[in-house]
Amino acid sequence: MATEKVFPMTLEGKAKLENELNELKTVKRKEVVERIKIARSFGDLSENSEYDSAKDEQAFVEGRITTLENMIRNAQIIDASAMSGEVALGNTVTFIELPNGDEESYTIVGSAEADPFEGLISNDSPIAKALLGCKEGDEVSIQTPGGEMNVKITKISA
Repeated sequence: MATEKVFPMTLEGKAKLENELNELKTVKRKEVVERIKIARSFGDLSENSEYDSAKDEQAFVEGRITTLENMIRNAQIIDASAMSGEVALGNTVTFIELPNGDEESYTIVGSAEADPFEGLISNDSPIAKALLGCKEGDEVSIQTPGGEMNVKITKISA
């Protein structure tokens, strides 16, 4: 028997997924059903692009609901407040790209809540993998798809 995948995430990340799930179940699902009903009224379903589009959207919504339910059911809440002095899931890491780069900050989260544009990077990303377990002041070499990047960790916070 296969074991379920665990999804590490913060409490905020879990709440965000729960809100999305609620929105899909209470609002979006009803909207799609209404679109299907309207499209059916147009007649012949074999050449009805509105019907096909609505059915595709329904499949997407139902698939996303299933995915979210699984992620929430198998969520493992990260406690970033238990600081050990090392970079861990849930920490915000600030570093400077060497030799004279800009300062950057990222929060390391589980893949379920990663959003690089918001500064949330997945623990599976090359940057996070290289930083996990490091301490403030450490110089780290990170292998990225764009090449090697050397950084110095300046701050770790919960």
